[in-house]
Amino acid sequence: MRIEDDYKLDYTDVLIRPKRSTLGSRKDVELEREFRFRNYRGNGEHYRGIPIMASNMDGVGTFAMADALARLGLFTCLVKSYDADELIGFFAAGDSARRENVAYSTGITEQDYAKFGDVYARTGGQLKYVCVDVANGYSERFSEFIKQLREACPEVVIIAGNVVTGEMTEELILSGADIVKVGIGPGSVCTTRIQTGVGFPQLSAVIECADSAHGLGGHIIADGGCTCAGDVAKAFAAGADFVMLGGLLAGHDEGGGDIITRHFKTGEVRPLGDAWEDVVEERKYVNFYGMSSKAANEKHFGGLKEYRSSEGREIQVPYRGRIDDTIQDLLGGIRSTCTYAGAKKLKWLSKCTTFVKTGEQFNKVFDGH
Repeated sequence: MRIEDDYKLDYTDVLIRPKRSTLGSRKDVELEREFRFRNYRGNGEHYRGIPIMASNMDGVGTFAMADALARLGLFTCLVKSYDADELIGFFAAGDSARRENVAYSTGITEQDYAKFGDVYARTGGQLKYVCVDVANGYSERFSEFIKQLREACPEVVIIAGNVVTGEMTEELILSGADIVKVGIGPGSVCTTRIQTGVGFPQLSAVIECADSAHGLGGHIIADGGCTCAGDVAKAFAAGADFVMLGGLLAGHDEGGGDIITRHFKTGEVRPLGDAWEDVVEERKYVNFYGMSSKAANEKHFGGLKEYRSSEGREIQVPYRGRIDDTIQDLLGGIRSTCTYAGAKKLKWLSKCTTFVKTGEQFNKVFDGH
């Protein structure tokens, strides 16, 4: 046993210090980024878009969400629960927007590998991105799966995770991954830190893993922990190449799910004939849950296995309508961050950022890149 004495930081522990800027308007900020991938051996194509991803969670990583976000230049990792025929129909019938902005998601069992092989073979080269997603990216079996997949499919971009430390980020990239997903326990519906005591504060994890990945020519995704546009900006400022969102994109029409209407007394009253009645407000919600929760296990696996416990919670998020307004608000906040930091391009934000530690225990300013 040992203890690391230095503080590790979450998004709530820091703010970005404003700096003198030559930018005249938020509209001058360029949010699109362009990436080439270290291990991908495709036909020379590279990524170009706004590097925000919808998570492969129920209610977020859906076909409808993928098409809506692709239209806006954003990315989606699909849920694992679509069957092979559904995925083949989606990718084979799609245009280049689906190929360039949507990832197939898979686990690491033999059945997962066989299903991926079927979809990959029957989509006629339309499947470019695959997200290999497990809760614990530290197992030897996971690294071996990445090596196997890279050997078999040199012409796919491999996203792999989740991990939170530099050495495992390097291991996955050297095993064949192009993009490493960073985050254990920070998500709004994840209870891994509570149930297991395992985790790593997300801002520090992003800084450490980005440094390791970039040294090898790889990339990272900051996955989880963002509750607002400011957190997304902090993730980019810390060195994330992509930021993956779950809860922030839940509750929209494109995510599906039943809309639940609830009624609340406001505490006000109004006249009703000779009497008074309570004023009742109607609010709409959609169920949202972690993919290791009891709800997810019951939906996809017939319940929790006897050797497992739930590591996620089920909540109700406000119904938000169409995704477009949320994305506009999110991107507007990030553009504003860039103007405060003096970064004309999102690519430059990490180089322009100085984080200020907040709270009584923190009284230092440090560079986060």
